[in-house]
Amino acid sequence: MGDGRFGSGFGAGIALAIGLVLASVIGGWAFVKGKRGDQTITVTGSARKRIRSDLVIWKAGVSYQAPVLADAYRSISENVPRVKAYLIGKGIPENQITISSISSQTLHARNDQGEENPGQITGYSLRQELEVRSNDVDKIAKIAREATELINQGILLESMTPEYHYTKLGEEKITMLAEAAKDAKVRAEKVAESTGSSIGNVRTARMGVLQITPADSNEVSDSGMNDTSSLEKDITAVVNVGFEIN
Repeated sequence: MGDGRFGSGFGAGIALAIGLVLASVIGGWAFVKGKRGDQTITVTGSARKRIRSDLVIWKAGVSYQAPVLADAYRSISENVPRVKAYLIGKGIPENQITISSISSQTLHARNDQGEENPGQITGYSLRQELEVRSNDVDKIAKIAREATELINQGILLESMTPEYHYTKLGEEKITMLAEAAKDAKVRAEKVAESTGSSIGNVRTARMGVLQITPADSNEVSDSGMNDTSSLEKDITAVVNVGFEIN
């Protein structure tokens, strides 16, 4: 599964926007400094939403080895354009296809212990990658699965796992954290009511990390998750809020 980890923040602009939204949600609940001995309750509010990726990034690599560098280069130069033509023929616009520079590796003979002999060159390995970035996630996912049929045409193609992204994530983070803050208040009210009490002012409020996981997954990370392996994902936001008990 492909995933990322969020750092200490999402960027100054996003962090400020989230702070302002949370302030508007819980500002009416009155922030106060706690007095020693006061009764408090701290609850965790959460919100979850199912999203569908709207951007796919897919890479495919073409590799060739040959004893002579020129032969390996010739194979790459002939077959990468064939792969590009195949992708265009499948309906991918040319401006969504990027071709990398060619990477090369010199191959050396090895002794019985598996150690390389720098003075004895046995050949060369060249590789070039094509990258597709598209909002048509379903079409690209299908092409990524089918592209290995090019192997039957003598093209040594490696189709890598597509990365699925959601471009409206910044907006969703703000909305989800606000919903999580509201959920925290509802939970606190229910706990207080069960003991014949009521909640008062807000003592503390802390944003948790966002978890963006494959749909229906229970996997979490202390630093947050940003899954890129799944077309459908769940966003889970968490906010911890401490209230006075009246």
